[in-house]
Amino acid sequence: CPAPCPPAAFQLESNAGAQEQEARGRGGRRLEQDGEAGAGEAGDGQAGDAAAPERFAERRNLEDLWLSAFPIGTEWGNIDKIKEFNWNFQNLEKALEEGGELYGKTVYLFANTEPQQLHVNGEQKMVFVPTVVAVDCPCAPSDKVGINYVQRAYEEILPMRAMKMSWVPYVPLEDRLSRIEGLKTKIFTLHCSQRRSALKHLKTERVKKFDYCMPYYMSLISPEEDHDTTVDIIYPLEPPIVCPFDWEMDNYEEFTDDLVKAEELPEDEKENFKV
Repeated sequence: CPAPCPPAAFQLESNAGAQEQEARGRGGRRLEQDGEAGAGEAGDGQAGDAAAPERFAERRNLEDLWLSAFPIGTEWGNIDKIKEFNWNFQNLEKALEEGGELYGKTVYLFANTEPQQLHVNGEQKMVFVPTVVAVDCPCAPSDKVGINYVQRAYEEILPMRAMKMSWVPYVPLEDRLSRIEGLKTKIFTLHCSQRRSALKHLKTERVKKFDYCMPYYMSLISPEEDHDTTVDIIYPLEPPIVCPFDWEMDNYEEFTDDLVKAEELPEDEKENFKV
């Protein structure tokens, strides 16, 4: 099995009750509405009292952090079920903010889920409770994933890039117009660039590998000793392209051709992508 989290890892579960589901407004904001439109009195031909204006709660600086961490090891069909509830990870946010245990450090985050049979709205329901693991580490704790499930007679260790996964920088809401280098706390989240729309074209065995992935921890190498030639590329499109590129192993023309064939990169963006 993949090695357990090192001592410097913090596992943080959402502290929001599964039964306390809140309505979401546009952009993921919680919607607070004071009242409903009143009904006009019969026969007066006029509308009732106007509805109270909608108010949107101010978004917290790290409110979408846990959503940025890919829920590794969760079946594709269950990923959207995580968002059925408005989970609250303010314990994680406080740890990363000034005065918190992880403030000023370099932190790597990944998520997974724990299915729980819970009583929700008068009925039993399978709820996928998200858990976030924060690893305090000066460099990436791993660039590999372990795949192991009952049907397999052996464990398979693969580079993250083979499963289209990588660590990408996370920037808090208030700092999204700032340079990443200037941030006190460096946060990286696990990202997966596999498009769900393309899963139907993959073999069942390949899709199953995603369901049984977990980060594989190994001996850490300091940045001074690391001679890895792989870099993470973030190209500003909508949605952005996030992928690893190996300066020694990858051929630029073949690399961009593959992105174009996968409909991730428009043909007319190839030259700009190179720059």
